[in-house]
Amino acid sequence: MQRRKRDPEGTRLAILEAAGTLLAKDGPEGLSVSQVAQLAGVNRGTAYQHFPTREQLLEATTAWMSERLRQAVFGGGNPEKGEMPNAQDVAEHMAEFAMENPELGRVWLFEVLSSNRPASDPFWNEYRAHFERFAQSDMAQPGIDAEVHSVMMLISTFLWPVFARAHARTAKERQAMAKRFSSEMLRLSLHGTMRPEKFPDLDARITKQVGASVKKRSK
Repeated sequence: MQRRKRDPEGTRLAILEAAGTLLAKDGPEGLSVSQVAQLAGVNRGTAYQHFPTREQLLEATTAWMSERLRQAVFGGGNPEKGEMPNAQDVAEHMAEFAMENPELGRVWLFEVLSSNRPASDPFWNEYRAHFERFAQSDMAQPGIDAEVHSVMMLISTFLWPVFARAHARTAKERQAMAKRFSSEMLRLSLHGTMRPEKFPDLDARITKQVGASVKKRSK
């Protein structure tokens, strides 16, 4: 009988995915290393080797969720190079991720907002870095509080699915609700944090989208 090859990284990923499933179902209070091990199909001792405590498991799972969000929104972009991401892409990708991962998204948001060191979170670190760079550029309105605005955007993005899922029965309807949300957030940004004259194409596109959405809802 051939001996099964050890795959520590694969085991660790399986544990994190199982932890994410339990977090979405029961929240942080319902998370335990032994339950996660059972769901992941790994030996409990192996799970404890990877994550000796519940707190370490929760921290690692939050970081794993954050990295998934970072990849979904920013891809392989590097904030250290000063690359400014496309505002529409960021808004739409955030709204789509939040709609597809409502429970996990809210767990992640609570953990980050309640942390005394949010800068250690992959997504928060990159999101705020991009926004601070934008706020200091000539494309932004003066006097923006980057930290407050970042928190406001994240809270609204990850709470919108609560409303949307109560009013949308199908995946297609939820996708449309995510699109409505990102369009409205961009419209507010264009007339709040952005200088519209610096984003003429986006301004025209959002104005057209909003007009079409209003017309559709009035029928």
